Amino acid sequence: MNSKKPLILITNDDGYQAKGIASLVEAVKDLGDIVVFAPDSPRSGMSGAITTILPLRSYLYKEDENVRLYVCSGTPVDCVKLAINEFLDRKPDLLLSGINHGSNAGISVLYSGTVGAAIEGCVFGVPSVALSLCEHTANADFNHAASVARKLAVRVLENGLPKGMCLNANVPAGEIEGIKITAQTQGKWVNEYVRAKDGGGHDVFWMTGNFENWEQDNDNSDEWALANGYASVVPVKIDMTAYDLIPELKQWEL
Repeated sequence: MNSKKPLILITNDDGYQAKGIASLVEAVKDLGDIVVFAPDSPRSGMSGAITTILPLRSYLYKEDENVRLYVCSGTPVDCVKLAINEFLDRKPDLLLSGINHGSNAGISVLYSGTVGAAIEGCVFGVPSVALSLCEHTANADFNHAASVARKLAVRVLENGLPKGMCLNANVPAGEIEGIKITAQTQGKWVNEYVRAKDGGGHDVFWMTGNFENWEQDNDNSDEWALANGYASVVPVKIDMTAYDLIPELKQWEL
């Protein structure tokens, strides 16, 4: 690979065979040298999970011109860690995670393996972007999401991102009105499980649920943007310290 070109690391949580990651690679492959390092099967909902008990395995699956694809037995965060620590000869100029099948807006940012991988990129000081399409169908049309991904990739390569911050981008299905910079919608998932019975008559629980939006009229939120046909881009910080609470806690005289 040409060391003078930007190095772009790509991962996801849907696995190396997902349509979303193929669409992402196609959208940005002319922007630099591409290394894809992705899980061997879907790892949705992994957030920042890492593998500590079992050894990780990875192998080069294929190489075409400026694109190398590695398959990894671990989580999205494992993929980022292993790629940067053991497989790459230099730090990436950009990390792209996705394109995920399904939204990672609102509180889903806490659970998402797609976002978890982008946050891990921040830990390594790599400008990182998580990308999701708000559609779950296997044959979803990723064209508009890929266009958003390319625009963000170009801008981040040009301008970088502040230390400790990444971007969480979500794109509605179908035509889009544009791209809005937004905040994370305040709300939570409710009715999260359906109770059923297994073959032995024992209770089992299937995850489901719906998002309860606490600020439906907030046109600066990601959920509002998506509901109105816009792609949303939320800047995310990895420092979770609640600095405003520190003075009050110091008064507790612990």
